[in-house]
Amino acid sequence: MEAMLTRIEQLNLLCKAGDTAEGIDGLKAKLKALMPEFPFECVLSRGNWHRLGGVVDGDYRQVSDNISHWAERESQGDVDNLVSKYLGLGYFATRLAGNTHYFTAPTGKDPQAFMQLEIEELQEVVDRPLVERDWYPDSIDEFLDPLDYPRLEPEPIGRSYYRFRRMTPIDKLVTEQPTGNGTHQKLQRFFKDWMASSACESEPFCRHWVLALREFTDRDGETRINTKPVSVFSGQLPDLPSANRLSGAELANAVHGYDRVLGYPFAWYFMMLGSAASNYTLADAVLQDLMGAYDYLPKRDLKVLREWEAKPYGV
Repeated sequence: MEAMLTRIEQLNLLCKAGDTAEGIDGLKAKLKALMPEFPFECVLSRGNWHRLGGVVDGDYRQVSDNISHWAERESQGDVDNLVSKYLGLGYFATRLAGNTHYFTAPTGKDPQAFMQLEIEELQEVVDRPLVERDWYPDSIDEFLDPLDYPRLEPEPIGRSYYRFRRMTPIDKLVTEQPTGNGTHQKLQRFFKDWMASSACESEPFCRHWVLALREFTDRDGETRINTKPVSVFSGQLPDLPSANRLSGAELANAVHGYDRVLGYPFAWYFMMLGSAASNYTLADAVLQDLMGAYDYLPKRDLKVLREWEAKPYGV
């Protein structure tokens, strides 16, 4: 535990000292120097998200880097007082435009045996005027994130920067999560299916998938982590083969072609598990073929598929 805390402190310092102009390769080189025991690769970058930023004056000089704390302090519990106090001063609220870089490194042979590192790349941008005439928010929450409010062009303020988000030993996460959790049981089965299928003959699981992690508080007040597998495929994911239009040799060519595009065997099955339930007809169509004259799946994949048929699930 102490070693992990020390590592987190080092990663915080690495990110603070990092230069986004050096790009992912520069960041990867620094990670390699810090943690040579982990062969980290950046497998996915997820952007187009934002969170609340701070407050700047009319010349974009920083007033506060945290608008939530600033508003609580300045309002003293009275949002009307806050609005009247800053009306006409020309201040702006900012937001942080974010991009999360996922680095993974295998730590063993099992699919869940990998380290996942998340580093955020953040850019502060102008979001909106801090206050407007004839605008009367009902609460601090509405002041912080108003729904119906004029937004500005997201002009950058300062340089972008890195921020350490978290480092997670996934095998430990999978082991320590409560076994009674239905979502967690599905995740365990997802890993089990990977290990039992021909997918494990390719690169490690963590070169094709990451886990999206979201913390929440359960009814007992305990902090839990919700996990969802996310494909790292770059670009537009192809549609799964249509079970309604294809069968026989055409369906065989379609599923194998899909696997080639994704880059590993049996990819269509795992992508199906992570998609809408309406796509589960694909598994039914493949099984229907294999009950007849066709034989286009390895025996180990057919076994996984038949077990899924007996007890379907999705992630």
